[in-house]
Amino acid sequence: MTRRRSGEQGERGAATVLTLALAGMLVLVGAALSVVSALVVDHRTAQAAADLAALAGARALADRGDGCAAAGALAAANGAEVTACSVSGREVRVKVRVEGPRWLGQSGDLEAEARAGPG
Repeated sequence: MTRRRSGEQGERGAATVLTLALAGMLVLVGAALSVVSALVVDHRTAQAAADLAALAGARALADRGDGCAAAGALAAANGAEVTACSVSGREVRVKVRVEGPRWLGQSGDLEAEARAGPG
């Protein structure tokens, strides 16, 4: 029969607690990375929608149309909302908003700006 040392009995199961703590940390880090990734993707979506909307607005101006109406239609088709649009000569400036992720308490929408026109 083997005798246990006096300190071994109190350490039994310590690896289980450590493993659970590390697993919990990994879950939290994974969730945080997911939120950051979703923010980056939504920001890229907003910027792409702003760029395309500004280009559509500039093209409409070149065809003697309404640049802001064309920009708004194209932004809506890309899942964005035009929050500001201005025409200065043959240049169009557009600001759009895309709904951001709603994970882990995040509630901010993402905005992007773009301009298009000759020169």
